[in-house]
Amino acid sequence: MFRPGHGSRGGDHPQCTATTTVRDDEGVPMNGQQMTGAKALVESLKHAGAEVVFGLPGGAILPTYDPLMDAEGLRHVLVRHEQGAGHAASGYAHATGKVGVCLATSGPGATNLITAIADAQMDSIPMVAITGQVGSAFIGTDAFQEADIVGMTMPITKHNFLVKNADDIPLVIKQAFHIASTGRPGVVLVDVTKDAQQAMTDFVWPEGLGLPGYRPTPRPHSKQIREAVSLLLEAKRPVFLLGGGVLRGRATEEVGELIEVSGAPFVTTLMARGALPDSHPSHLGMPGMHGTVSAVSALQRSDLIVNIGARFDDRVTGVLESFAPSAKIVHADIDPAEISKNRTADVPIVGEAAEVARALTGELRERLAAADTRDYATWWNTLRMLRDNYPLGWTETEDGFTAPQKVISRIGEISGPDSIFVAGVGQHQMWSAQFIKYENPYTWLNSGGLGTMGYSVPAAMGAKVGQPDKVVWSIDGDGCFQMTNQELATCVINDIPIKVAIINNSSLGMVRQWQNLFYDQRYSHTDLNTGHGSRRVPDFLKLADAYGCAGLRCERDEDIDATIAQAMEINDRPVVVDFTVSADAMVWPMVPSGVSNDEIQIAQGMSPEWERDI
Repeated sequence: MFRPGHGSRGGDHPQCTATTTVRDDEGVPMNGQQMTGAKALVESLKHAGAEVVFGLPGGAILPTYDPLMDAEGLRHVLVRHEQGAGHAASGYAHATGKVGVCLATSGPGATNLITAIADAQMDSIPMVAITGQVGSAFIGTDAFQEADIVGMTMPITKHNFLVKNADDIPLVIKQAFHIASTGRPGVVLVDVTKDAQQAMTDFVWPEGLGLPGYRPTPRPHSKQIREAVSLLLEAKRPVFLLGGGVLRGRATEEVGELIEVSGAPFVTTLMARGALPDSHPSHLGMPGMHGTVSAVSALQRSDLIVNIGARFDDRVTGVLESFAPSAKIVHADIDPAEISKNRTADVPIVGEAAEVARALTGELRERLAAADTRDYATWWNTLRMLRDNYPLGWTETEDGFTAPQKVISRIGEISGPDSIFVAGVGQHQMWSAQFIKYENPYTWLNSGGLGTMGYSVPAAMGAKVGQPDKVVWSIDGDGCFQMTNQELATCVINDIPIKVAIINNSSLGMVRQWQNLFYDQRYSHTDLNTGHGSRRVPDFLKLADAYGCAGLRCERDEDIDATIAQAMEINDRPVVVDFTVSADAMVWPMVPSGVSNDEIQIAQGMSPEWERDI
């Protein structure tokens, strides 16, 4: 049974759906048919709507892999490492909006999923992770490949289950999918003992959910909506802060309409890139540590922030006490635990992003029809000046190597806004967020909350499985790439033709940047020897060839466009492109850790001239 507060986030709610009877290949209803718990697990996944499972077999999950071999309508993708299965399920879920599913055995198989589980949970990705467990009689005996995966993952899942009885499997799977996908999405772990998989059961797909403690989040309260609109009409310097909840809540159209009616500027966090088009005239860019000057400054100087689906994360706020000191806060979130957690809300609104946006738009239209006293002219003049004076850009490198920003910018422009771009973590992630123009939602995937190296390749693989007709680029660093590049084998064998751009600066780039700025250029253990005249360990072209991928290398500015075009033409297998870039390039703008956002730097030792400009 679901227990509020037990591996859960408060305030999530079910959205009941009709139950349909699924028939087997001969048209006979499955309900009442006797089968093993393992087959019941497979049938339950199909009933729950799963189409793809990313997994790796082992002893404790072998009973389930046997019926999985014959399961029509349920594709299994055999990964090379369980972490890859988790990230692939996450990428699939992010790109499609469906629940991602991964499958692993007990012990080390289950523990290898932990990073991917934590990653997906922090970014509110709907995912169900299923693990095999030793026989129930052996639990607690330190049996071979036993690990308390339920206990280990309790702090990093929305909820988890330990299933010891085959009869419980269908209901638990239905509950798991429902909990993962409703309210604030998250990860649900289902740990199934081996004897539960082997036992016989009469399969019954339940009509109900049986989740009495899983309470619906109320509709946004009309009083809060009225108060929020009153603040919006009174404000002289309002800003909308749009977070990943806009995307998770499938609320891009509703929020876009609210922005149009309000006439106010908006910023999109790292997790919300693409929620509304970058080309929108009211868009100021991404806020935060590596945000645009106009976005960071707008929040700092605002008198009202309307936050929809963002967490007031430390990378957005800088030193919290100095963040937006004059701003009143309207904070709307599906998860009441987020509201006033970091910044106290003057008007808290609990509800789904789409419902909140619709309610705010309706109230705002009605009030504006009666009287419109707003005057944002001065505010917009200031913001346009900041946007014009401090655009994103880069300087040419001095070491003769290509500027990585140029490579990433050209990938975005040549591949186009309908492509999906999946970044790892580090400098290349920030440059991808900055220099690719996102015009469509669900085209930017990255590891935001956990910052997981190794995310990009398997997440891109999952996104491509979910959106096979889209071009999917994994933009990765040479450090991140080496953590999960074995999934290229999975891509080749399963005909998943992703494109991988390795932004190869032969170092752990973001760590090196901090060493440059804060550790007197003492580059302790950040040289990876993957290029720049080194031994090229490994040689990424040879590695690509060994995996059956197409391998390309680009070392000169004049070859960038042609190399990207060549990669775009190869669609029968994965492509790996080794872009040799400067190790000295750094991500700007930057708010150094531990200081106010007012201390934003546009280059090393250079800050905007606020007094002159404003």
